[in-house]
Amino acid sequence: MNLNVFSEHFSSIEDTRQSAKITYPLFDVLFLTLCAVIAGCQGWEDIEDFGENRLSWLQKLGFFALGLPVHDTIARIIARIEPTQLQHCFANWMQAVAMLTDGEVVAIDGKTLCSSYNRKNRCSAIHMVSAFATANGVVMGQVKTEDKSNEITAIPELLDLLSIKGCLVTIDAMGCQKEIAAKIVDKGADYLLAVKGNQEKLHEGIQAAFRKHLKSEPEQLQSIEKAHGRVEYREYHVLDSRLLPANVTNAWVGLKTIGLAISYRMTKHKESRLEYRYFISSAALTSCRFAKAVRSHWGIENKLHWVLDVSMDEDDNQIFRGHAAANMATMRHLGLNMLRAETSKAMSMPRKQRRARINEAYLEQVLLAGLSMNKK
Repeated sequence: MNLNVFSEHFSSIEDTRQSAKITYPLFDVLFLTLCAVIAGCQGWEDIEDFGENRLSWLQKLGFFALGLPVHDTIARIIARIEPTQLQHCFANWMQAVAMLTDGEVVAIDGKTLCSSYNRKNRCSAIHMVSAFATANGVVMGQVKTEDKSNEITAIPELLDLLSIKGCLVTIDAMGCQKEIAAKIVDKGADYLLAVKGNQEKLHEGIQAAFRKHLKSEPEQLQSIEKAHGRVEYREYHVLDSRLLPANVTNAWVGLKTIGLAISYRMTKHKESRLEYRYFISSAALTSCRFAKAVRSHWGIENKLHWVLDVSMDEDDNQIFRGHAAANMATMRHLGLNMLRAETSKAMSMPRKQRRARINEAYLEQVLLAGLSMNKK
């Protein structure tokens, strides 16, 4: 199995240990951790146990010539890695193995790792902001913040890591900032940003434009869905941004379209909810493309955050030592991308993990699929 792609992008991580005292190479420990995560391992002892059971396989690949480290050593090595270095390597690797198509939706959103709260020094749980390519279901990059409020500063850092030319970047209302919109345009992409009261003049201008628009009984894109004991009606409208006051439009780089998504939900218990959501975009969106992008954005919740919690137990993971929580979050993203790339047989994520844990041949299949991910 050729691991050159992986080693090329991850061997540049700085090893801060004294070189004379290094018994277990950093790259070996990283590879072991990745394989263990793919196989569904949770904590340090799980990783050690997995390594012991697969030591002959690891040594056949050229790793751990002097034997396997104990779990405390694995924890100490992973916790010392600077998260930004690992995150940069991850983003560079993804750009090498997965190409985004023109117009593809890249959703950006944050997730708090609930159990990463450091009990010793009372540091708050970390918050990871990720970029998710919704069409192929892979994470393109992520950065760590100390709390959710720092997403505004983390998003530009994340955008700097990504190659998103030609993509449509979707972000919720917290990311609706002029600087973020300008950064996306500078990267050669378009933005689709949700708008709420944090941008008061913009929000009021869009509401006024659509109030007038809706009174004229316009054509709209409609859909009705029945699933999971509820019925949901959706309606989508788009307008030219020039309907807004000039001072509002000119404040946002490249603004071309404003959008309205109306949803009405009725549950089997007759509980109902009507919601109006407003958006701005630098792309000249049709109602069809707008609807698809709005729906695609929720893929980051359903296909990433939900899977991390349910299949990988991320919220219950008690790792918090040093930089370990952030680094293990990156390793889970990496492992999830590789598991998704393996498509030889339709299987759930937990089943793929179980198979990788008991079957070396299948684990190699997952690694090969991830290391040679098809460019789309």
